Amino acid sequence: MQSDQQAALDDHTIATWQVVREKLRAEFGATAYRYWLEPVVLIGVEAGVARLGAPTRAMRDWVTQHYLDRIQAFWHAEDANVHFVEINIISVSSGVAQAAPSSVDMAPSSAGVAASAVGAKAPSKAAVSAPSAPVSGGVAVAEPGFQPQASGRTAIASMSDDGISAALDPRYTFDNFVIGKPNEFAYAAARRLAEAESVPFNPLFLYGGVGLGKTHLMHAIAWHIRRTQPHRTVIYLSAEKFMYRFIRALRDKNTVDFKDQFRSVDVLMVDDVQFISGKDSTQEEFFHTFNALVDQGRQIIVSADKSPSDLEDIEERLRSRLGSGLVADIHATTYELRLGILESKAERQGVELPQRVMEFLAHKITANVRELEGALNRVIAHSQLVGREISLEMVQDVLHDVLRASERRVSIEEIQKRVAEHFNIKVSDMHSARRARAVARPRQVAMYLSKQLTTHSLPEIGRKFGGRDHTTVMHAVRKIEELHSADPSLSEDIDLLRRMLEG
Repeated sequence: MQSDQQAALDDHTIATWQVVREKLRAEFGATAYRYWLEPVVLIGVEAGVARLGAPTRAMRDWVTQHYLDRIQAFWHAEDANVHFVEINIISVSSGVAQAAPSSVDMAPSSAGVAASAVGAKAPSKAAVSAPSAPVSGGVAVAEPGFQPQASGRTAIASMSDDGISAALDPRYTFDNFVIGKPNEFAYAAARRLAEAESVPFNPLFLYGGVGLGKTHLMHAIAWHIRRTQPHRTVIYLSAEKFMYRFIRALRDKNTVDFKDQFRSVDVLMVDDVQFISGKDSTQEEFFHTFNALVDQGRQIIVSADKSPSDLEDIEERLRSRLGSGLVADIHATTYELRLGILESKAERQGVELPQRVMEFLAHKITANVRELEGALNRVIAHSQLVGREISLEMVQDVLHDVLRASERRVSIEEIQKRVAEHFNIKVSDMHSARRARAVARPRQVAMYLSKQLTTHSLPEIGRKFGGRDHTTVMHAVRKIEELHSADPSLSEDIDLLRRMLEG
């Protein structure tokens, strides 16, 4: 056993971790890296899962929420055999890393979840006592028997042996979903579908803005079916991943296996279906998959940022199919719902928040639930790491940038419209593949302003610009930053657009 664990920390693994750390530093900046990412250590790699350790629960939760996706992407780019990353809690004392109990349920491990065993129950929350492991240079050298606790977002293996499904977040269950007037219909529909043994409506189409709970409900449905109907096979994945798998099947001339995989499941769940807008071949394959599953009486669940009738660059026959079942929208949050979410989140994290603080946050941060949760996590992390009592003054100090941004909320759509008008191009050019300079430069300006004036991540911005990759957005931002100082004319254009958008 000892030789296996030592092998998990071979030179290649350590070198890969160092490359990932450098990429994180380059993308997120030295300050964020030093404060949040540098304390994270490498524990080991086993069965396609890279395990990292954070010294506190607050730090683990913060890194999980804000950086885990990028860590996984960077690691997989360096080592294709690593598919998931876990972040565990370790306590560091006198150069020793030791397993620390987590307050979050441990989800099934990546090694033990398969299509035939999707109903396996999660291990208990009991603390695991474990031998210590020396820490050196950002690497925790695991000794025999070292078993760190699961993270709040443990990487769950796919629900089938070949890794089709994306990971499920163990926090996203029906029990953890806070119900209010804006989301009660969508919640009721999702719950009814999850509890039904036959197909009540097909498809279930969930739509709403960013961070309002669509993905939460989809994960909750999957978890519930896995627990109560383990004989049913479920695939959950993004429309983007569906497209990539289809392209790979075409490239490998293996479309028969692709069709068999997706047309033999009991429940197919596709998130963010708007991503396949303009992707004609992918739309055609999805349409045929959709028809095959419906004809067999299998369940389909889809989410998007718009209703089926409002989806752009989607074939009419596919739009008609998507809208033929039950369409449930999730509206923007109300003050009462935001207050309930804060109370629920604080209670689950075991933190007492003054009523004045919760009311203040519920009034000030209105964009979406994800931003509200991020603000709460930031306040709790600051309190636990710095030892400062949570008060209204402390919250205003810690969240000064978030609160300032909330005073004047600018949407990416508004930015695209203003920039298109200013440079006399069509708004549709923002999403098109045209590379002519007269179109490409305004598009880069719009991406730059979206990064500067909104809280959206780079992948989210890329999706709003015709499904572009986050690296394209990064290149655009850097290019405009360079031109801002070198090109006085463009600098004036950008300053004018910023004043118009912020005014």
